[in-house]
Amino acid sequence: MMSSDAFSHRSASFVVCRDGEPVPESLEAAMAAIGNFDGVHRGHRHLLDMAMGSGRPAAVVTFEPHPRSFFQPDKPLFRLTPEPVKLRILERLGLAGAFVRRFDRALASLTAEQFVDLLARDLLLSGVVIGHDFHFGRGREGNPERMREFCRERGLECLVAPAVVEGTEPVSSSAIRAALEAGDLALANRLLGYRWFVRAEVRHGEKRGRVLGYPTANMRLPDDCRLRHGIYAVRASVGGRLVDGVASFGRRPTFDNGAPLLETHLFDFAGDLYGQVLDVEFVGWIRGEERFDGIEALIAQMNRDSVEAKRMLVEDQTASIIG
Repeated sequence: MMSSDAFSHRSASFVVCRDGEPVPESLEAAMAAIGNFDGVHRGHRHLLDMAMGSGRPAAVVTFEPHPRSFFQPDKPLFRLTPEPVKLRILERLGLAGAFVRRFDRALASLTAEQFVDLLARDLLLSGVVIGHDFHFGRGREGNPERMREFCRERGLECLVAPAVVEGTEPVSSSAIRAALEAGDLALANRLLGYRWFVRAEVRHGEKRGRVLGYPTANMRLPDDCRLRHGIYAVRASVGGRLVDGVASFGRRPTFDNGAPLLETHLFDFAGDLYGQVLDVEFVGWIRGEERFDGIEALIAQMNRDSVEAKRMLVEDQTASIIG
């Protein structure tokens, strides 16, 4: 299990270099891990640790939008970490910066050799770290062996990281997405190495929570979010501190069965959060979403949910990346 201080060494000078921008001096001759890094999970962390252990500025080369969204625009991808969240995590890990490349037709059409030319000529890298199953270039023609070959020809170091395995299966973004879709927070957070979190603006709602005795911070999550609807033990970062709470994500079948909404009730908190961008991390799954016949039955269940959430929050030892 990752230690609680695993994310405590935030970089003081994290920089982002995008298409068309000159390479910042702090990223010249960087050792860069390459990948999409959706989730920045334990497998990704191994690549990042190798880059950070090189003695050179450590960075990532990552892509937006996610290549799968480019190639399959009609199939929304459940993003574990949208770009702002991904960059925050990378900064928190202590990297010097990130090269964010726009994944478009021009990039997708590069041959494997042309892609390595981009790394050497445009990004001025001194070396790369890739996963054991990394493929790159037009039609995914490149593989780790070809990357080693092309890097050697251009004077770049190339390190290949082995798979990080949970049980008998490699840690992967796909496995984490599947766990979240099933409401298996324990598995998802174990694969991530930290508590999965979302970031969104607090919006005005119907104010039903106040009437029920459970005022909530209401947040609309991205349309591609496939988190299982239900009740969760959560923590939110408010004013630089973590506040325990219980949250519902779903369509509110007792009331309107509307669009999915995250409604978070924070214990022992009073204040106006409207308009603030809040980070909410998920600690544990409590139950699925239900329709109740009356308000009294709903409140009684919410009371039980709060007790269970507090128990989970006391017992959970997973690392936090937002606090």
